[in-house]
Amino acid sequence: MRVLSGIQPTGRFHWGNYFGAIRQYIQLQDEADDAFYFIANLHALTTIRDAQQLWQNTLDAAIDLLALGLDPEKATVFVQSDVPQVSELCWLLMTVTPMGLLERCHAYKDKKAKGLAAEAGLFAYPVLMAADILAYDSDTVPVGEDQVQHIEVCRDLAGSFNHLFGETFVLPKAKLLDSSAKVPGTDGEKMSKSYGNTLEVFEEPAVLRKKIMRIVTDSRPVDQPKDPESDHLFQLYSLFASPEQREEMAQRYRRGGFGYGEVKQALADLAVDYFAEARQRRQQLAARPKQVQEIIGDGGAVARRKAAEVLLRAQQACGVKPR
Repeated sequence: MRVLSGIQPTGRFHWGNYFGAIRQYIQLQDEADDAFYFIANLHALTTIRDAQQLWQNTLDAAIDLLALGLDPEKATVFVQSDVPQVSELCWLLMTVTPMGLLERCHAYKDKKAKGLAAEAGLFAYPVLMAADILAYDSDTVPVGEDQVQHIEVCRDLAGSFNHLFGETFVLPKAKLLDSSAKVPGTDGEKMSKSYGNTLEVFEEPAVLRKKIMRIVTDSRPVDQPKDPESDHLFQLYSLFASPEQREEMAQRYRRGGFGYGEVKQALADLAVDYFAEARQRRQQLAARPKQVQEIIGDGGAVARRKAAEVLLRAQQACGVKPR
């Protein structure tokens, strides 16, 4: 199994990023024969227009991923733009991509439906994503449900190319990330940077505690029993709690006679403790940025070698280069 996934450096990682994806990346690096994880800075260009911000976000993302447990001895960790072969492969795929296919992709369609301007980069985003996947002969791509469409597009494009020019690309399959770890934001909606309701993984503990204490809750009286399963504060608590802690807290909800402030305090204590070791590793890595750049540079070299092999195969198949 060769696993590949990427994550955009559009801001610091929050609990939704970690429990929804990064934690499972870390698990998969032990299960896969090969694992490629990249920081998708080319994709981020569709939203970030500040050069310094994009580079800083990219470096921060690398530090965060390494601190959280991605191991360069087990996985290839690199920056998307360090592999120019992917951009060239993207063009080869563009030549077999129907316009209608891209017009149906949800990111572009949703933006147009809202009457917002959509650049060509957003329109062609799924093709670059396909090139990201196909460049490493990836057969397994861990994604959330909202990204499954892009894997289907990738398979369509690879299949079309293979049909026209002979067997060239491995057709990948989506591996759905665990959706049981629902991560609501501070307002009860899905945790998202765009909603401004995030709790960051590496927030300073004092700042994190203040944010947690401001989490929106209902106004039911203290003595009233409450259903834990429908409460977003309990869902956040459950991300960090042991099964025993979770069951004990659930019973307190059902009995009533407690305030939400107690749950918030317990959540803050568990969250600060959960990320304590990663926070310490991050401080050490942040103090050695050159070492981090060497790690992702080495990862880029590994990724380039594999991508060059696949690109040459595609170039020879379609006649851009002689067989």
